[in-house]
Amino acid sequence: MIETLISSKTRIKLLLKFFLNSRNTAYLRNLEEEFGESTNGIRIELNKFEKAKMLTSEQQGKKKIFSVNTTHPLFKELHNIVLKYVGLDNIVEYVVKELGDLDMVYLTGSFARGLDSDIIDLVFIGDIDKAFLNEIIEKVEKKIQRRIRYIDYDRASFDLDKLIEKDTSPLLLWSR
Repeated sequence: MIETLISSKTRIKLLLKFFLNSRNTAYLRNLEEEFGESTNGIRIELNKFEKAKMLTSEQQGKKKIFSVNTTHPLFKELHNIVLKYVGLDNIVEYVVKELGDLDMVYLTGSFARGLDSDIIDLVFIGDIDKAFLNEIIEKVEKKIQRRIRYIDYDRASFDLDKLIEKDTSPLLLWSR
């Protein structure tokens, strides 16, 4: 879908990297490793985003660290477009609304780090009917054409610090 509007695969990867999880930061060599692309193509796209003030940068030693400008007037719209591209809007709309007694949903794994993947990793916290969750997940997977892998916790056993130890960049996707 988005590939028809944005022809640059590198630009799409950068949108995912920075606009899905606004806490993500990166530098050029790091992005080269993550994307498996040449630094020249990545540098050109980073410079365009920075010139448009969608990304900001700061020098840390010899590294220029990029992060998203969450105060940019288009940030929320681009964030929502990226959520729709991944299918996370459908997860919130169909899964969260149907589950009932749910407290929080975290996005973890590749997408939380801003990397595209066929698998969406989620953590559900609340009093969840697991059979019903499986049923809903199957329907959403067909709709978004991605696999959803999840872990569910009841309120008493969930520990955010342990989640952060396992996954350095969990993104709170939904909260009651």
